[in-house]
Amino acid sequence: MSGTRRTHEGHGRLGSTLSGLAVALGCVLFLGGFIWGAIVYQPYTVPTGSMTPTIDAGDRVLAQRIDGSQVHRGDVVVFTDSSWGDLPLVKRVVAVGGDKVACCTHGKLTVNGKEIAEPYLAKGQPASVSGIPATTVPQGRLFVLGDERRGSLDSSVHLQDAGNGSVPRSAVDARVDAVVWPLRGTLDRPTGFAGFPGGLSRPGPLTTVLSMVVVGAVLILGGAAWGPVAGRLGGRNGTGRPNREELAGVR
Repeated sequence: MSGTRRTHEGHGRLGSTLSGLAVALGCVLFLGGFIWGAIVYQPYTVPTGSMTPTIDAGDRVLAQRIDGSQVHRGDVVVFTDSSWGDLPLVKRVVAVGGDKVACCTHGKLTVNGKEIAEPYLAKGQPASVSGIPATTVPQGRLFVLGDERRGSLDSSVHLQDAGNGSVPRSAVDARVDAVVWPLRGTLDRPTGFAGFPGGLSRPGPLTTVLSMVVVGAVLILGGAAWGPVAGRLGGRNGTGRPNREELAGVR
């Protein structure tokens, strides 16, 4: 009986130790994921419908803090340009410095003479309402359009401004990775820009961050629940009844 009792007590101590390790690891992952996410990402509420149907007015997005030099064609960026107003704006980059952009050929936007497939536009929506004359984007600047071409105040309506309607790369604050409220998930990288020099940007670490938070939460909850169970099992013998020390004495 004493051997059985020691075995169960050993299992109980091992279970309690593993439970503590699971909770500790879970805390590291959970807090690490939150801290990493807070450093890398900035939440924004989009005030207008100029990016519909990709992002609607009032949607909450997570945008990765990046330098303007990291922006690629097709990215949805958050930028602030004083000549466009004082508030952060959200638009899609369709051309970068040195590109020649125009619209429309066969109803499509062209960049350097190549027709661009734009699946993010609403079905039946034109690539431009008033057209865009052939425009060369100055070096170090970005030509941006809203996905809702009928009502977006974007580069197409600032063509007479300095820079031919473009914005400086230095104006970019972040790149939108996902719509989190309502939950729509991560944004697709548009393959229509894949063939250009530099290709498409890589998604940020949002998936990894969320995985760390979820796994951490599971380990914390699972470890915390297993601790008392392991302790209880360690205090029982093979019959399922609590162990009791036999009294030593002389009959």
